[in-house]
Amino acid sequence: MEAKTKPKYGIAQNVGWMVRIAWRVRRRVLLICILTALMEILYNAAQLYIAPEILKAVETHVPLGSLLTTILFFTAALFVTQGVKGYLDTYAMYPRVDVRSAIIGMLADKCNTTSFSNTLDADFVRLREKAASATSSNQEATEYIWQGLTNLLKNIGGFLVCLSILSGLHPALTAIVFATCLVGFLASRYASSWEYEHWKEESTYYAKKRYIRDKSQSVVLAKDIRIFGLQTWLNDLLDDVHNAYLDWRLGVEKKRLVASVTEAAMTMARNGIAYLYLIHLALQEGISVSSFVLYFGAVTTFSSWVMGILNDMARMHKDSLDISSVREFLEYPEPFRFEEGEEVAFPCADAWELKLEHVSYRYPGAENDTLHDINLVIHPGEKLAIVGLNGAGKTTLVRLLCGLFDPTEGRVLLNGADIRTFNRSAYYAQISAVFQEYSLLDVTVAENVAMTTENIDMDRVWDSLEKAGLKKAIQELPKGLDTHTGRDVFLDGVLFSGGQTQRLMLARALYKDAPLLMLDEPTAALDPIAENDIYQKYNDMTREKTSVFISHRLASTRFCDRILFLADGRIAEEGTHESLLALGGEYAKLFEVQSRYYQEGREF
Repeated sequence: MEAKTKPKYGIAQNVGWMVRIAWRVRRRVLLICILTALMEILYNAAQLYIAPEILKAVETHVPLGSLLTTILFFTAALFVTQGVKGYLDTYAMYPRVDVRSAIIGMLADKCNTTSFSNTLDADFVRLREKAASATSSNQEATEYIWQGLTNLLKNIGGFLVCLSILSGLHPALTAIVFATCLVGFLASRYASSWEYEHWKEESTYYAKKRYIRDKSQSVVLAKDIRIFGLQTWLNDLLDDVHNAYLDWRLGVEKKRLVASVTEAAMTMARNGIAYLYLIHLALQEGISVSSFVLYFGAVTTFSSWVMGILNDMARMHKDSLDISSVREFLEYPEPFRFEEGEEVAFPCADAWELKLEHVSYRYPGAENDTLHDINLVIHPGEKLAIVGLNGAGKTTLVRLLCGLFDPTEGRVLLNGADIRTFNRSAYYAQISAVFQEYSLLDVTVAENVAMTTENIDMDRVWDSLEKAGLKKAIQELPKGLDTHTGRDVFLDGVLFSGGQTQRLMLARALYKDAPLLMLDEPTAALDPIAENDIYQKYNDMTREKTSVFISHRLASTRFCDRILFLADGRIAEEGTHESLLALGGEYAKLFEVQSRYYQEGREF
């Protein structure tokens, strides 16, 4: 059974946090809340008093002019307050959306700047989904809270008005109203609290459903869905998840039903007792018709104000839980240093020396290390190749060198300094990389290469594309560098092949022109001729740079100064291509297996 999750912040703390953001972003939100609540209080007070005051005027036989003045006064009050309230309700949405948008921006900033290791943390991912849900619409906590605060102020104001009217009645009546409302409130709060405490289950169902829907609609998977007939399988998967979610939701609704039945029973008891008491006053103490109407209206609205306050508090409690999730996500611990870290003052490759001291790494939740006790020195300007079978730890090693992971054991050093002491963003600025996962955006070719929309050096873009072997293909496009990539946003976008996309990613790394170049299988999608073209240009690409090249094709390592052969998370062999072949070890055996497929006339 999942342990209960206690929110880090209370209602007052979360309201204060939202108020501080609104004060910084759109102060009008606060003014609108107060004015709307005031108009509601005045409008309801006018409704409450209009009939009793008119009856009182009739009972006391006031002149017709005074009677008409009373009617006109209350009519005008109703008209003005309703009109102002209507205007405020119409205008209120826009500044509220601005505040929610500011919080969405804060979440996006957290997602884009958080330590990379957090992105693989299951708790971080779940909290991110919860925070995204809390900002996803006008009815979610980060926007609806302003409506909740307005309702709460309105109900408190109405409660005080009615309390002043009923102060002359027996205090037991007030106590009964409070008691019955409190029982209904506690039942409602229990249901909402239980749902929050199990939100991880709900977010898991949503994540699974969204994943299956996205894959079902994916352009990338469209061919596989048709060729392999995957649609039925995907539908069955979605049905299974949906049915499991419905079972979970049924448990939630049962608790809500109990709360609703309890609240209805309390309402019946409260209203029945109040009505009997007022009838008793009318029959036994002979109160006037105007007083009877006033008390009757006050008792009826008093219970609604009390229930309104308690329901507002229940909704405020729920919204506070969601806002607490947003704050907890924004404050999620960062294992890396950023602004508080030291600056990286090594502007060129001649200053780089990367060193791994007894480095081991184990992924969260894994039983065994992916890398074991790695000792390695990468000399300034060196071209290092890392090869090995799948699962040997090549990509993990590059991520450690890039500072995307911190070692489980040992240290990664830059010129003798542990990279954990550096401002990690400044450290990233010293690295150009091509990773296995593509990150192509639906923007222009130039923007994809430069990774910016401002001050793009077009000559540098063309030079990078030429080195990556993509210049001719881009020149043949009707719009050249202004051609859009992908069709999720622009219908006239170009869909590059896997090899072309890989070249574009390489051009991006070259455009950045950082002193350290990390290439993780940059030619995996290229044919042998295109791959050879990249190899021929490799020396030009890496001039005055320290480079690390990962490949599963051993023939590609000949242009590197040194080769590391990884096996089972360890450096099994090390040397040049020729020395490793002469050694006759695992590298030589693997090279022989690969090379036989390129030898002419070989029978298999």
